[in-house]
Amino acid sequence: MSDTPKHFLCRMEGRIAHVALDRPDRKNPLTFESYAEMRDWFRGLVYRDDLDVVVFGSNGGNFSSGGDVHDIIGPLTRMNMKELLTFTRMTGDLVKAIVNCGKPVIAAVDGVCVGAGAIIAMASDLRIATPEAKCAFLFTRVGLAGCDMGACAILPRIIGQGRAAELLYTGRSMSADEGERWGFYNKIVAPDALESTANEMAERIAAGPNFAHMMTKTMLAQEWSMSIEQAIEAEAQAQAICMQTGDFERAYNAFVAKEKTVFEGN
Repeated sequence: MSDTPKHFLCRMEGRIAHVALDRPDRKNPLTFESYAEMRDWFRGLVYRDDLDVVVFGSNGGNFSSGGDVHDIIGPLTRMNMKELLTFTRMTGDLVKAIVNCGKPVIAAVDGVCVGAGAIIAMASDLRIATPEAKCAFLFTRVGLAGCDMGACAILPRIIGQGRAAELLYTGRSMSADEGERWGFYNKIVAPDALESTANEMAERIAAGPNFAHMMTKTMLAQEWSMSIEQAIEAEAQAQAICMQTGDFERAYNAFVAKEKTVFEGN
């Protein structure tokens, strides 16, 4: 992975990575190149011990307008089945990379957040939005199924089956108020407070036991397909591993000494 990608914005502030799409004049659409580069960047996060949290932000008042109509949609209409499957697998790989990157991801959503942009927000761990945020899974509006990039698996787990079905069948926008009431957004803040609120949340998470955060993210993903019995056993093993870390001992010693714990992520 590169700290200076070509097809999206990326900057490091301490142990927090800030990323955003970089075509504000067109509401930050994705291209073939940005899909692939972001997929590889998130895959590489698994091996980064110097980064603990990712903030996926908006740019120019919008999060993302999804796949670029001219750079993606047009070329797709001229591809054969094998080429189309290669593309849809690549876009799904971006979601898998976000889910499996080992770092909490916070989506800071302003303005337009539709199509693949809505999927990126959905795949994030936490979502903060402004009142102007408009989120739509609008695949049916271009003649496609709502089952794109894991939407039929992940969205119902966040907002419920019926609400997810409505959004995926109709392609209509979910308002910020609906998103907060339905549990899609963790918080709604004013536009001028979006970046600072996301940063504060990221800093709070980064100050915690980051090896344990990785375990939490891993279990949140893996337990979707487990029985209750399997999940309890998996969590027992994960927690036993965390009990061997220095952070567990540091927290105990700080508690005994009535001091604030300074976690080191190991």
